[in-house]
Amino acid sequence: EVQLVESGGGSVQAGGSLRLSCTAPGFSFDDSEVGWYRQAPGNECELVSTIDSDGSTYYTNAVKGRFTISQDDAKKMVFLQMNNLEPEDTAVYYCATDPATSRNPPICPADDFGYWGQGTQVTVSS
Repeated sequence: EVQLVESGGGSVQAGGSLRLSCTAPGFSFDDSEVGWYRQAPGNECELVSTIDSDGSTYYTNAVKGRFTISQDDAKKMVFLQMNNLEPEDTAVYYCATDPATSRNPPICPADDFGYWGQGTQVTVSS
């Protein structure tokens, strides 16, 4: 079974930056669309950003202009650069394959599509 691994979360003050990384040992994202989801306590799971194998990207409105998704040349890692962070960005962030299946699964990580990581906590204080 493929297991994605996220890293790079942490605690920052509002206006700060973090860079999340996602990799899957033994697996390549060559032909996969990869997405970053997040879920805060009491909130639904939401799709934040995606990157397709051709490099096309998607961002939810709340993060446009602040977050940037990218991949390494070997297609083995996906990154989410998060700038100008806001307290509302506080959540557990997950990377997953097959994000086209659902932008708002009932829970993160979803149990009925894609490969998911265990999540990384991002906390933004005001």
